[in-house]
Amino acid sequence: MDERELLDRLRRGDEAAYETIFRQWYAPLVAATTALLRDSGPAEEVVQDVMLELWRRRESLTLEQSLRAYLFQATRNRALNHLRRLRVETRGEPTIIAGMPTPAPADTEVREAELRVAIQAAIASLPDRCREVFELSRVQGLKYSEIATALGISVKTVEAQMGKALRVMREQLAPWMPESDTL
Repeated sequence: MDERELLDRLRRGDEAAYETIFRQWYAPLVAATTALLRDSGPAEEVVQDVMLELWRRRESLTLEQSLRAYLFQATRNRALNHLRRLRVETRGEPTIIAGMPTPAPADTEVREAELRVAIQAAIASLPDRCREVFELSRVQGLKYSEIATALGISVKTVEAQMGKALRVMREQLAPWMPESDTL
């Protein structure tokens, strides 16, 4: 069957003619569109949209060129529109993010609860002596000299254990801390 007869049958709503066109041109159109978009997923969507539009507009379809040329041009145009849309979305992201509202109080409460759990987990992960020194300093508010006396160790050992504790805490709590904050 020649192209003209196939198009005439398509215009009359012949699904078999549409299926023939679809089977013949789908794979080559996807291959060409994938080369343009560098991604097969969106390429398949673009070609499916073109094929769907071909079926929708079948009754009013008038081709000034071959079916092949029409399909490739329509697919190319849709692929370029897809790329333009991606470019606009990418450029608009910072504006959208800047315009987003600040977290609601409920969000803040949830975040604070998550942070409390993370802090407790980080403290629990410290070695015993390190955890003991950290809790005496940060929870009970003792000075290094008082901790040293209470535990029977030197102030230098207290300083070393606190340094280690703070380093571990900083690493484990990094996802919840702004980059400029320190413990």
